[in-house]
Amino acid sequence: MKILAIDTSGQTASAALIEDEKLIGEFTQNDKLTHSQTILPMVAEICEKTNTDPKDVDYIACAVGPGSFTGLRIGAATAKGLCLGLNKPLLAVPTLDALAYHMFMTDAIVCPIMDARRQQVYACFYEWEGEKLVPLTEYMAESIDIIIDIAETFERDVIFLGDGVPVHKEKLAKNPDFHFAPAHCALQRAAAVAAYGKVMAEEGKAISGNELELIYLRKSQAEREREERLEKEAAEHV
Repeated sequence: MKILAIDTSGQTASAALIEDEKLIGEFTQNDKLTHSQTILPMVAEICEKTNTDPKDVDYIACAVGPGSFTGLRIGAATAKGLCLGLNKPLLAVPTLDALAYHMFMTDAIVCPIMDARRQQVYACFYEWEGEKLVPLTEYMAESIDIIIDIAETFERDVIFLGDGVPVHKEKLAKNPDFHFAPAHCALQRAAAVAAYGKVMAEEGKAISGNELELIYLRKSQAEREREERLEKEAAEHV
């Protein structure tokens, strides 16, 4: 089973190719270039460097959020285009699930947190039951204080990872039961999207590209600003 995966849900852009249990190639970039500049060249480079004909890929996997609204839309458009052009099924992988999958079979609670700005993070808590990753909460967009309160109720070690960690590390580090993933598995990686996508494929969860739906959790900044402007205008006419 060959899976070509992309992740543009955060600042990191990543593309990877796996075949069964083997990681064939991966490119990950965490800088100020936009995903529209980087993701398609990454996909092309992986296929070229690994002598892979895209037509031989079995699935396209894409991180579908939560995350950056612009990044998610770029990833979705790219994944849909690949699925349509190659006539391949899609594996829509929740970003938080893929992040949690980095911490394979740990005894600790795993909590990926992504910076959602406005003093919030996207988060979910997980634990491992054998080789199965089990969510303990819904996907959330909450303040870091609420996430800390939830984490403390488990009374167990909790591993935090994701781009929300450096933003809130000082507050998280006050609890000795809270730990942080090392750099090589702290941020989004398309290899994890591909690996978790493989699990989804084996569970029969592949969809068509046209069925792809993104996980937003909250309204975009443009939508919020529009609502605030309309509320202000309505108040002024009262």
